[in-house]
Amino acid sequence: MTWLTWRQFRAQAFTATAALAVFAVLLAATGPHLASLYATSGISGCQATSCEHLASNFLQQLYDAGTYWVLYLLGVVIILLAPALIGLFWGAPLIARELETGTSALAWNQSINRTRWLAVKLTLTGLGAMALTEGLSLMQAWWAAPIGRAVGHGAGGNNLAMGRFSSLVFATHGITPLGYAAFAFTLGVTAGALIRRTVPAMAVTLAIFAAVQIAMPLWIRPHLFPARHTVIPVTSLESISLQQGGLNGRSFTLGAEDLPSQPGAWLLSSGAVNATVHPVSTTPAACTTQSVENDTSAFLDCLDSHGIREAVSYQPTSRYWVFQWTEAAIYLALALALAGYCFRRLGRRLS
Repeated sequence: MTWLTWRQFRAQAFTATAALAVFAVLLAATGPHLASLYATSGISGCQATSCEHLASNFLQQLYDAGTYWVLYLLGVVIILLAPALIGLFWGAPLIARELETGTSALAWNQSINRTRWLAVKLTLTGLGAMALTEGLSLMQAWWAAPIGRAVGHGAGGNNLAMGRFSSLVFATHGITPLGYAAFAFTLGVTAGALIRRTVPAMAVTLAIFAAVQIAMPLWIRPHLFPARHTVIPVTSLESISLQQGGLNGRSFTLGAEDLPSQPGAWLLSSGAVNATVHPVSTTPAACTTQSVENDTSAFLDCLDSHGIREAVSYQPTSRYWVFQWTEAAIYLALALALAGYCFRRLGRRLS
């Protein structure tokens, strides 16, 4: 049964291996030069006060060059698409194709029973799916390590400056891609077992997987662990927005982009509060003069003198791997549950 499964799967395995090899060659050809640019940027030996400036210059250099930004984005897109493609082309046809072509009557009425048939199929193909996706993720992580270190030094200002908790980076690094692949694969198998037709099963797999991947970072991941809360001086902020209207003719919105005491933290929400930690959005009268409003630094100093602070809810950077392991465990648990359902479903007479 193992040999038969390999013969049926080997074309897909060879195609995936070839794609992995092309990706590896592309990264290997450009990775050393990227590392060299980082080594000569001065970031590794910088003092705390100059690191952010050097790191931002390094990322801007990469962004202006174009090639590295394109390769970085390409790697992210490939890793994000890999689990979905696995679910579509490896998972959905696994049972549905047998039922659709009528070969299930032959495959499941030989000396190999249905449970063993499915166990071997799920194990070999599922492990291949997880190995492929995690291999892509590890190669991307190796290649993008200099970019990650620059971001860790507080670099900002362009699309390369994405922290580890940003949705794209979190979903393409660490061990979560492994969980995504396992879930997408078993989701496809389950859809095929239920719908019994390959193309509709592929469509359902894609729709459900996309919905879950959107819901996880927006509504589930931020609440896996209780957020921490802190209040920081408004003078430490770098962004502010003024709008017409409100008390004294102006309302304002502050924007915390990072926590000085928690570099790389995941900021969930922020807002201006007064000395009693109640939300405020209107400008004190003393801060509405044109000379103050036209000077961001003076405006923030004025707000600070009136006891206005920025309240921030965040997840500390120290929880990164806790989030990674937890999310991967959730997806693996879903994959196991779907696999269990497939065994139960296959135990009935599907053919």
